[in-house]
Amino acid sequence: MPQEVLEASKRSKAVEVHSPAQKGEAELVAMLREVALSLASPDDADEFSAPFARFGDARVVLLGEASHGTSEFYRARAAITRRLIEDHGFNIVAVEADWPDASRVDRYVRHRPGGQYDEHVFARFPTWMWRNRQFARFVEWLRYRNDALPVERQVEFRGLDVYSLRNSIAEVLNYLAKADPEAAALARRRYGCLSPFQVEPQWYGRAVLMGERDPCEDAVATQLEELLQRRLDKADDEDLFDATRNAKVVQAAEQYYRLMFRGSTQSWNMRDTHMFETLQSVLDARGPQAKIVVWAHNSHIGDASATEMGWEGQHNIGQLCKQAYGDACVTIGFGTDHGTVAAADDWDEPVQFKTILPSRQGSFESLFHQAGQSPSLTHLHASPKLRQALSEPRLERAIGVVYRPDTELQSHYFKARLLDQFDAYVWFDQTTAVTPLPTDPPHGTPETFPFGL
Repeated sequence: MPQEVLEASKRSKAVEVHSPAQKGEAELVAMLREVALSLASPDDADEFSAPFARFGDARVVLLGEASHGTSEFYRARAAITRRLIEDHGFNIVAVEADWPDASRVDRYVRHRPGGQYDEHVFARFPTWMWRNRQFARFVEWLRYRNDALPVERQVEFRGLDVYSLRNSIAEVLNYLAKADPEAAALARRRYGCLSPFQVEPQWYGRAVLMGERDPCEDAVATQLEELLQRRLDKADDEDLFDATRNAKVVQAAEQYYRLMFRGSTQSWNMRDTHMFETLQSVLDARGPQAKIVVWAHNSHIGDASATEMGWEGQHNIGQLCKQAYGDACVTIGFGTDHGTVAAADDWDEPVQFKTILPSRQGSFESLFHQAGQSPSLTHLHASPKLRQALSEPRLERAIGVVYRPDTELQSHYFKARLLDQFDAYVWFDQTTAVTPLPTDPPHGTPETFPFGL
C-alpha cells in the first residue's frame, strides 16, 4: 500500500479521546490488546496452528474469510485444517464450491479414478477462488497424506454450493448411462425440461415467473427420489452417492433460479439451506465418527442472526449449524485492515489486484487494527467484560469476489455483533492477494448468479 495512504490512515485513527463513546472504544481496544493471542506466520503451519488445538473436540469447525482473494486466509485455514486432521481426527473438508468440481478434486486427493486438480477444474468465474497457488499447496498435501492411509481413514473433499446446474445434470446422466441405460434415458427426458436454460439458467426463473414456462420442479424431484431409492440398496456405492448429490444440486438449483427473481432474501436462504443440508449429508454418509472442517466466507459461516443479514430475515450455514450442533460447532471469523486482494470490478469480469482501503473508524476491523496484535487469535468469550463490550453492533467489512473501493461503505460494510457471530476471530492487519493459477474457461455463459459472497 502507498506510504501516504498508510500515514493518512494512522492520522485518521489517532484521535484524542474526549467523548464517552471514544473513551469506551479506547477501553475496548485495550481489552483486545490484552486478550489477543499472538500467532506465528501461517507459513510455519505447526506453530501457527497449535493454539487451534483447543477446538479439536468439536464435530464441525467453520473457518471463514473476510474476502475470497486473500493469501493469508487460505494459508491460515490450511494450517488449521492440517492440525485438525492430523491430531483430532477430522476427516472431511468442505468448501464454498460446486459439487462436481469438488468431486473431481476429492477423487484426486483420494487417488480414485477420474480425479484431477488442473486447469479444467473450477474453471468458471471466479476461477481464482479455488484455482490459486495457496489452495493448490493444500490440495497436494491432502493427496500426499491420503496416499499412506487405508481408504476408510482418508480425508474427503466436498463442495457445498448450488451453482452447477449444467454440470450436475451431466454427472447424473453419465452415472446412469453406465449403471442403467434405461434409467438414463428416462432421466434425460425429465431433465429435458431444463435443457433450454442450461447455459443461462437465470432465464428459467424469469420464464416461470412470467408464466412463459411451467416449472420443472416435479420432474427433478422425481429423479432425485429415484436415485435416493437406489441408495437404500447400495449405501456404500460412492459413485451412486456422487450422482445422488448431483441430483440434489439440480433440484436445489431449479428452486434457486425460480426464487432469484422473487427477492435476494429467499434465494440467499435457499442457497445456504442447500449448503447446510449438503454438509449434513456428507457427515451422515461418513458415519458417527465424521468430523468436518468448512471453508467459506464470513458471511456464510458466522451466525447470521447476529448480523444485519439476519435482522432482515436471512439465515446462513453458521446459524443452521449452531442450531443443529450447539457447542459441537465452532465458528472462526477472519479479518484484515489493509493490503491487497484478488477481486473483480463486477461479476464475470477479469480478476484484478486491488488495494484494500484502511478500515473505517468505529468498525470492528478498526478496533483490531488499533490493538496492534497481528497475526492474532482472539477468543471472543474470553471475559465477561469483553463479552459485554463486543455485544454492541458495529460495522464489519465483507469483500467477496467483487470489490468496489469507491462505494465501500455501501457495498461492503454491514452491522453485526461480533460476539454472537463468531466464537473466535483471526486477525491479519496487512494482507496480500492470492496467486491465481491458469484455467481453461469452458465455452458458454457462466451458470452462476452474481452473488459477491
